[in-house]
Amino acid sequence: MSSEKILLVDDDSSLRKVLEFNLEQEGYAVMSASSGREALTLFDQQSPDVVITDIKMPGMDGIELLKEIKRRDIEALVIVITAFGTIDTAIDAMKLGAYDYITKPFNRDELKLIVRKALELHRLRSRTRLLEAELVERFSFENIIGGSARMAEVFQMVRRVAPSNVTVLIKGESGTGKELVARAIHYNSPRAKGNFIAVNCSAIPENLIESELFGHKKGAFTGAVADKVGKFELSSGGTIFLDEVADLRFELQAKLLRVLQEKEIERVGDPRPIKVDIRVIAATNKNLEAMLKNGEFREDLYHRINVVPIALPPLRERSDDIPLLVHHFKNKFNETDCRIEPEALSALKGYAWPGNVRELENVVQRSLLLRKNPDRLTVDDVPDHIRSAGTLAPEFLFHIPDEGIDLEQVERELLLYGLRKHGWNQTRAAKFLGITRQALIYRMEKYGLKSEKPGEQSEE
Repeated sequence: MSSEKILLVDDDSSLRKVLEFNLEQEGYAVMSASSGREALTLFDQQSPDVVITDIKMPGMDGIELLKEIKRRDIEALVIVITAFGTIDTAIDAMKLGAYDYITKPFNRDELKLIVRKALELHRLRSRTRLLEAELVERFSFENIIGGSARMAEVFQMVRRVAPSNVTVLIKGESGTGKELVARAIHYNSPRAKGNFIAVNCSAIPENLIESELFGHKKGAFTGAVADKVGKFELSSGGTIFLDEVADLRFELQAKLLRVLQEKEIERVGDPRPIKVDIRVIAATNKNLEAMLKNGEFREDLYHRINVVPIALPPLRERSDDIPLLVHHFKNKFNETDCRIEPEALSALKGYAWPGNVRELENVVQRSLLLRKNPDRLTVDDVPDHIRSAGTLAPEFLFHIPDEGIDLEQVERELLLYGLRKHGWNQTRAAKFLGITRQALIYRMEKYGLKSEKPGEQSEE
């Protein structure tokens, strides 16, 4: 049986009983009132999903009742019943916000259809409100996990910029959570009810990205069989997130600059400007300052998007946050009763995490899924390449045996230690070891050293 509630208001007791019977047969919970005042009391107490009211009633008529209900709840769904000769009154009711009207005499199927459509709209609105609440909760500041000093600075900056319309540039390696921060800014801003449109500038083919961003007119190019609304237009009233903005080709950077300056776009094949009300949040994992010097990124665009920069630290620079993240992911995967043993946490903290938070999440999920004991996650459940990376430095660094050492073995162990320490990232390992990357690659080939990360070569 349905739990949806309908408030029926009519001073004609016989008609009211017939309608009540028909609606209850459909499974609705029906409450009835013989006057507008009685109906208002029930509305305040029971919060019905739909109200059906006659217009002509003594005392407070249906129009006055509609006004009072709308004053209490602007989204209330009210269906008015009117005689054939008072259609003008029903139209007035529609102007005041009534959902629909039905004229006497009517058959029960007609009424049931209108009620069913009204309840479908009510359910849709309820789901939308629930999803909006879930989005706000999911992307609240508290869901950006981190207790380190570096992350505290990020939290402070995000809280300060969220209420404004200022353009933000989020910098950080892949997997550090740039989109999560962008969404947190959006859903904690006055634009939260508007669209959040995320665009990965590096994932869209070069010949399509202008159309994706700005839209196109039918016939603008081969394959443009209909008008297309671009991402900027879709995000009007909300926020557009341009991930990997450094990958935009040079001529598109000029068009983006114009959008930021003029707040208007032009669809491909249509010179007429279209005004857009947007907030832009950009992100990159590249060094834009170096790209400026090399002429690969426009200086004027850089200054336009770099109004407020937010730098996200890589996970290796905030290893104290790893236990917090592990427990967060454990709860996310519905494994709240599983205990993470200290040795397992220690192994996870000892790894360099070149894939950052995204890699950690995947490893935690896999380890929980494949663990041997249902009650706890042990160090043996952690992947081998992560356990080996957390081992202590080779013994020869602290003790040289009397019988001597093999110099090449020492070099091999040093190389292996540096590579493991930095998650097999050749650039960082070479810097740690004080040699060039080319020299590191030569020595890796000499000693047959290959990445211990599954399915990967030892590349940056």
